[in-house]
Amino acid sequence: MKSRFFTLAVAAVLSMLLTGCGYNDFQRLDEQTKSAWSEVLNQYQRRADLVPNIVATVKGETAFEQDTLTKVIEARAKATSIQVTPETLKDPAAFSKFQAAQGELGSALSRLMAVSERYPDLKANKAFSDLRVQLEGTENRITVARNRYIQTVQEYNVLTRSFPSNLTAMIFSYSVKPNFAVQNEAQIAVPPQVNFDKK
Repeated sequence: MKSRFFTLAVAAVLSMLLTGCGYNDFQRLDEQTKSAWSEVLNQYQRRADLVPNIVATVKGETAFEQDTLTKVIEARAKATSIQVTPETLKDPAAFSKFQAAQGELGSALSRLMAVSERYPDLKANKAFSDLRVQLEGTENRITVARNRYIQTVQEYNVLTRSFPSNLTAMIFSYSVKPNFAVQNEAQIAVPPQVNFDKK
């Protein structure tokens, strides 16, 4: 009888310790992080799926800058060649590589859209116009998905670093997750040069 009571008491104490130490919060936030990451990947895939249609439409414009088109094709190939696994979220180097590839694709597509402004026939093309709207919508969805992921990871990382939940993190090997960063941080830090001299 005493051993049964002792076992129940130990189980109750362990349960209270696990509840108070953030274990359940780690489980909840880990799942939220995975869910938010899946949405980021879905939106990036949606963008990658639009690229072949955009490229095919732009190729119809005979005088279009081939260098710009080639950069989009290469950036898409690079972005889609990176294998994303659940381990990507635990490996800052792999995460950074993935982010860089997606950033390259985003930049190449932005350049393509800017260059397309010089081609009135392309701007007037209904298919290209529809694809442009879809791409803009997808870029907005990517921003929303990334923001949700950033907030979830921030909450998870604060829990990982805060006392007493940091003890739980050490015991169960919960480590800080990498997060999205600004790709051109050095350029952003440089103040813009303003020149009012007229030539």
